[in-house]
Amino acid sequence: MVMQRFAVEYDRRTVGIAVRVPGGFIFYASDDAFNEMDGRLFPRARAIERQLKKVARRKQRSAARRRALFA
Repeated sequence: MVMQRFAVEYDRRTVGIAVRVPGGFIFYASDDAFNEMDGRLFPRARAIERQLKKVARRKQRSAARRRALFA
């Protein structure tokens, strides 16, 4: 059986890989910013993309709040 896998990029950098398995894709993070997604099963590759955006936005908001508190 040929394993289907591909690099996952976000904001022009590689943040992990996705491996096709029965039921969808498993995401393996290579960037610490996306560790919370590591090992999760996603039904479609598009679902990985949506979750990457959510995680990145949440981290950006959190960083902005910390900067505001210490400014």
